[in-house]
Amino acid sequence: MLEVDNLQSGYGSIPILAGLSLAAADDEFVGILGHNGMGKTTLLRTLIGILPATGGRIVFDGQDVTRAPAHRRARAGMSYVPQGRGIFPGLTARENLLFASAAVGARPDGQLEEVLDEIPRLKDYLDRPGGALSGGEQQLLALARALVQRPRIVLLDEPTEGIQPSIIEEIVDRLKALKKRRGLTVVLVEQNVDVIRALSDRVLLIQKGTIVREFGAQALTDASAMGDFSAVER
Repeated sequence: MLEVDNLQSGYGSIPILAGLSLAAADDEFVGILGHNGMGKTTLLRTLIGILPATGGRIVFDGQDVTRAPAHRRARAGMSYVPQGRGIFPGLTARENLLFASAAVGARPDGQLEEVLDEIPRLKDYLDRPGGALSGGEQQLLALARALVQRPRIVLLDEPTEGIQPSIIEEIVDRLKALKKRRGLTVVLVEQNVDVIRALSDRVLLIQKGTIVREFGAQALTDASAMGDFSAVER
């Protein structure tokens, strides 16, 4: 599904990713764990095409998309839920979903209903402006906006940041159900160890812009939740 080889990227003259390689198979949840400033968000922004790669290769579904613009990657089946959600606060929830659908040339009718069945909480908020929703509701809207594009892979950046526990549980449950129902592939950047352990098939540890370790999600410990990854680095 996704193959990344020796990927390099950064901001202007500041390099962040330093020859990073990873892979994600069909129907696989891959967690990315690491301290702040190690390149997690830069990785997702480079994979989706918001940041240009300065070296290496990104292959999605057998096609080299390293130089493809973000909108072409989206139309090919890649979707991105950014940190901070990135919804349009002045548009209603319904308009946010319709805009996302139109952006990839998808037919909104049946797909919108399908997504609302998968995230039913949003049905009560369709006519509210996105900016009037709570943080948790905005995160569910951001996830729904990604799903309405019928992606094959979703890149999720810190989906539980600043979210109340009840919504976190709902996000985890929705993602588990989506994996089973859609066969979705997800690359998940997350600081909440309980969430990444509950969802991930594999976890990759990123340090200084490169992957330094791979381990099973159950290898994560309570110490990892405090930012101490030494227990999984042995």
